[in-house]
Amino acid sequence: MYCGNCFRDNALVAELRRQGHAPLMVPLYLPMTLDEENQSAGTPIFFNGINVYLEQVFPPFRRAPQWLHRLVASPVWLKLVAGRAAKTRAAEVGDLTLSMLRGEEGNQARELEGLIAWLRTQAKPDVVCLSNAMLVGLARRLKRELGASVVCTLQGEDAFLDAMPEPVRGEVWRTLAERGRDVDLFIAPSRYFGELMAKRLGLAEDRLRVVPNGISLEGYHAAAVAPEPPVLGFFARMCPEKGLDTLVEAYLEVRKRGRVTGLKLRIGGSCGPGDEAFVGGLKRRLAAAGAAADVEFHPNLSRAEKLAFLRSLTVFSVPALYGEAFGLYVIEALASGVPVVQPRVAAFPELIGATGGGVLCEPRSAVALAEAIEALVLDRVRARALGEAGRRAVEQGFSVRAMAEGMGRVFADLVARTPGAGARVEAGRRD
Repeated sequence: MYCGNCFRDNALVAELRRQGHAPLMVPLYLPMTLDEENQSAGTPIFFNGINVYLEQVFPPFRRAPQWLHRLVASPVWLKLVAGRAAKTRAAEVGDLTLSMLRGEEGNQARELEGLIAWLRTQAKPDVVCLSNAMLVGLARRLKRELGASVVCTLQGEDAFLDAMPEPVRGEVWRTLAERGRDVDLFIAPSRYFGELMAKRLGLAEDRLRVVPNGISLEGYHAAAVAPEPPVLGFFARMCPEKGLDTLVEAYLEVRKRGRVTGLKLRIGGSCGPGDEAFVGGLKRRLAAAGAAADVEFHPNLSRAEKLAFLRSLTVFSVPALYGEAFGLYVIEALASGVPVVQPRVAAFPELIGATGGGVLCEPRSAVALAEAIEALVLDRVRARALGEAGRRAVEQGFSVRAMAEGMGRVFADLVARTPGAGARVEAGRRD
């Protein structure tokens, strides 16, 4: 599947290299699906997804011979499994998540030993950077064996963990807080999410930094002329959590009002096997409303296709239902000169305030969303001004260069306070 956090981490590592650092990106679970050059190319995949699963559900496999572990970890098997897999549902993987959080005490301890053995063959890192909080179970052994500081970036884990049933949900959060004490510093992409996770994990103020996410601006630019007729766009994972059904209802509401002539709807982004039934239902809803001919679905686009898609829009919206930690898609739309309409929740007010590139509306209301979209489409001068302001703000503060410089300052500060720092940054990666 296409993963926004994967895109972000891959771009970060590429930019750190351009800035003269020597990061090593280590993929976990499955091969990465990216829209730019893979910065982990040539690095083995650790915590192979098949092994991790079998070690959880079939205890004898934890003691299976190494040749069998290598066999099921082959790229051929991983590619086959990844291509057929549906979305990982939180309600189904609570025990596995808890086991991973327990690190060397969990059912996947053998995988951790393999990762450490390989890292010992590499240059000693200054910092090990775990890409999300669900990997904090690795921190204790990595610190002990590599003698490096451990940093963890926070990337919206709460919604996934909160979707787990009790009692495992409570145990997962307790274990996350306990294992989080092994992490030297957490980095959040927004003030909103940093404050939220600091409260939930009991983090002291000096153990958290905020570094906004950024994107590679190569290829991004505004369209030379505004699209005609106007186009409303969505680009994120095609799922209920991202509010796609709310956007569809808002679009139908705008059509029903009749003040905007010929408004089109273009929907792009990741669509995996687990999303197909949901998308099929939306298509039937649109057909029943007589709007199917004016709506396009563009799943799993390449980078070049995504850039062209974004430039084709008049207004952009992803009315996510959960507490979005950042919303990289907002930055991508603004980098294309497209104004955004977002719900007044989570990190969206922070992003809109920092960029001046859009408007906010009441959350979870298709009618409120429709009103805001309609007003912006009808006022082309304002829409253009918002898009231009957003584009300038992204270029100045939300580029991958700005993100890498921010992360680099955090790493350097931590290394300066750590005796016996090593030779380079180690970037751990979860898909």
